[in-house]
Amino acid sequence: KSCHETKPNMVNIHLVPHSHDDVGWLKTVDQYFYGHKNNIQHAGVQYIIDTVVSELIKNPDRRFIQVETSFFSKWWAEQSETGKEIVKKLVNEGRLQFTNGAWSMNDEAAVNYQSVIDQFALGLKFLDDTFGVCGRPTVGWQIDPFGHSREQASLYAQMGYDGEFFSRMDHNDKGRRMNDKALEMIWDASESLSDVKLFTGLLYTFYWDTPGFCFDVNCSDDPIIDGDSYDNNVKSRVDDFIAYAATVAEKFRTNHIMVPMGGDFHYEDAEINYKNMDKLIKYVNERQLSGSRYNIIYSTPACYLNSVHQSVQSYPNKTQDFFPYGSNTNSFWTGYFSSRPTQKRFERDGNHMLQVAKELSVFADLSSDEQKQKLNYLRQIMGVMQHHDAITGTEKQAVSDDYDRLLYDAILGGESVSRDALRKLTNLPNGEFESCLNLNISECNFAKDNADNLVVTLYNPLAHTTKQYVRLPVKNENFQVTDSKGRVVASEVVPLSAQVVALPFRDSDTQYELVFKATVDKIANYYVKKVDSESLVQSTQVKKSLNGTTRDDGETVVQTSTIKIVIDNTSGLLKKVEMNGVSENIEQSFGVYNTYDSGAYLFRQYNQGGFEIQKDGVEFSVHEGKQVKEVHQKFNDYISQVIRLYEGKETVEFEWLVGPIPRDDDFGNEIVTVFSSEIQSNGVFYTDANGRELLKREKGKREDFTSELDVQPTAGNYYPITSRIALQDNNKRLAILNDRAQGGSSMQNGQIELMLHRRLTRDDGLGVSETLNEEKYGQPLIARGKVFLVLNAADESTAAEREWEKEHHLPLWKFFSKNSGSTSSPAKSLPSFEDFPKSVHLLTLEPWNDGEVLMRVENFMDHIEGNVVSLNIRPLFDYLNGAEIRETTLDGNLPLSDMKRFKFHTEGSGPKGSEPEYFTSSHTPLAADASYEVADFAVTLHPMQIRTFIIKIK
Repeated sequence: KSCHETKPNMVNIHLVPHSHDDVGWLKTVDQYFYGHKNNIQHAGVQYIIDTVVSELIKNPDRRFIQVETSFFSKWWAEQSETGKEIVKKLVNEGRLQFTNGAWSMNDEAAVNYQSVIDQFALGLKFLDDTFGVCGRPTVGWQIDPFGHSREQASLYAQMGYDGEFFSRMDHNDKGRRMNDKALEMIWDASESLSDVKLFTGLLYTFYWDTPGFCFDVNCSDDPIIDGDSYDNNVKSRVDDFIAYAATVAEKFRTNHIMVPMGGDFHYEDAEINYKNMDKLIKYVNERQLSGSRYNIIYSTPACYLNSVHQSVQSYPNKTQDFFPYGSNTNSFWTGYFSSRPTQKRFERDGNHMLQVAKELSVFADLSSDEQKQKLNYLRQIMGVMQHHDAITGTEKQAVSDDYDRLLYDAILGGESVSRDALRKLTNLPNGEFESCLNLNISECNFAKDNADNLVVTLYNPLAHTTKQYVRLPVKNENFQVTDSKGRVVASEVVPLSAQVVALPFRDSDTQYELVFKATVDKIANYYVKKVDSESLVQSTQVKKSLNGTTRDDGETVVQTSTIKIVIDNTSGLLKKVEMNGVSENIEQSFGVYNTYDSGAYLFRQYNQGGFEIQKDGVEFSVHEGKQVKEVHQKFNDYISQVIRLYEGKETVEFEWLVGPIPRDDDFGNEIVTVFSSEIQSNGVFYTDANGRELLKREKGKREDFTSELDVQPTAGNYYPITSRIALQDNNKRLAILNDRAQGGSSMQNGQIELMLHRRLTRDDGLGVSETLNEEKYGQPLIARGKVFLVLNAADESTAAEREWEKEHHLPLWKFFSKNSGSTSSPAKSLPSFEDFPKSVHLLTLEPWNDGEVLMRVENFMDHIEGNVVSLNIRPLFDYLNGAEIRETTLDGNLPLSDMKRFKFHTEGSGPKGSEPEYFTSSHTPLAADASYEVADFAVTLHPMQIRTFIIKIK
């Protein structure tokens, strides 16, 4: 309604004023907002919004798009009531339009879909609460991320967005699309869901201003001088602009083109920008009187897309994604898939805590302002962490430190909320419910100090009952573990690897771990106490140890009742795996890329010889219990690993420890874990998109263009792995699952590699201006993490991989309390999720508006693995004391019945109509209240479908 009129027989130039405001990069989030430390980068977001608003007021024709809701909400909180009313008027009249609208402009390679949904829900909820329907964005604006994911497009469609725009695409791909008028396309963003087709457009040059027409205070292009002056340049400026517009118009299919006007942190003195744009519009349009065919208007991406939709054209189809992004033949942006590995893992810990705290808040009905504030702060910081310079690891070190600080504080808030809830939901009204964030290096002083009388409270964020092994740091003593019914649970004490014990910063004198298997519906308590070694209830076994130095030729076999692995005694490497009725020769080792000019963004091999996989010289020892068998391997001074087999678990766990990585003056080192099998994969492998669907990759090939890979064949075949990578032949399938985002590939048949850690010697010249060389505790960073191997017959379902993926992403959260012998019964009960079909995931359960709860359920199998499933959510509705339930778009802010988004015609899909078309919901949205029949609460889920509901509480 608020879009300026366009002219049918002219080229309509949609001028889009915008500012790209990074939520942290060279400066911290707060430094960017307040305009602090301008010696690093001149940028102050508060002044941008201030001056834009005052300029919009002056002229009703002007437009501006606001993108990052985190910055806007911070600014909004400081405005007077009068100021807020003025901004509401600008929003209602479409003069200030929100675009994208998420908390930050998220990365698309390293993020998990759950966190992307959360940060959109957060941003869009703020806009909805503040401005209502006029504040709701309809277009995605991902102009800076370094490559684009199909899942992101799918999420946009599920949120009801009309389309998305971005500005980075592989240079070979862009070149071809320029020639074919294919810069705009219809992205078929799911192989399982039918209606997730999204209009996707690439900006012609980049997201920065038109070359030569940057009117910002940060730029030095000529202003438009229209007075009675010797320097009057109206003719030359308009000639140049029209010439540029003509070049752009040749590459698009309608008579509309979008020209962005803005750049990083532009519009800090918006009067300069608008004064010159006003003149540009005036003088370009004046030429129409003398026959010019160019019409220029202030516009927004939503208005531009509306014009394109009304024009009813056909567009090419796109089915894969836009990874990897190569900006030239020597620059593939695939290093950031793995940069800052500990921060990438910490982000996953933050999400883990957030889901736990959200669910617990609902079950315990927490309602104090402080509790809501802490939960919302964790939501917000997780939104910041999704930003394309945060989870990517492409920020300066000082900014990385600040992200760590923010996330740590936010996680502590989440722990506090969880503690309040658990005191109501368990029989421990005074429990400490301490969390230990250093359990990955087996450090937990609370557990150590109270090991004689410890309660371990386990929270399961998943809907389905789970059986997982729990490990606690202990001294070499004897323990007994019992469950809540007093039954003894088998447990054993296992030594830590020597390399973990030797970590110089590890503040703990525990050198062992107590291991037991827990079964948890939602919450379960396990009790640990020391026992006399003579006691009858002693349940640990002495370990058999095989000293790596005295081995002879031959092999060492380690096995559980279902899995067998073989270690080669000569090399010390894994050489064979048998599981699921399949046996395969699999050698696992570590490789090192010596790189000269890699950086935080780019992975670059200096020459193709700079890669070596360790083939021998690995020291190992074997430690066997009844429940867990471990192989401790030392590869060299900075790489070690523990391979674990757990009884009853159909996966092999590899826990790696890498660092401090050595480097010399010229060469950095990038460390990969490599699995080499004899599977005939023929260059084909599969990688996940943000933890959801799998995409087929073919070494050296792209979907619809030819990539120049001669200079960087490895980097150009690297893809983001956020949860798994797999390959197969007709007989066998090998999948590796990971615990954080990493880059990975298959450069040889049957081989999978994942990059674990990087330490470099120079910057790659892409803006961060700092070498990726992380230090902690006065030495180069040490990282620790896990990957998991699943070997199966090729014709078996990959459903088990999906289930592992969920368990690894949201495992049991451990809380520790002293056992005070409390016998009080919990103040509140928990619901049962028994009725959920096996493939249904409780994706979200969280407090929403006061007196409302948001719930998302997901069928997490794809169309090959799974089927349409049904469940009835009435029991949960009643448990929550529900009064009404309504269904919304994926983000939770738009009633699904109101969802109506643009549909476009794709080439080759039958005859094109003459009228614009729309998508609406493909099923009847659920709407019911407590008086409805139970049958009315049935929910059907197609493979990969997510449905979102708001339950209003009585």
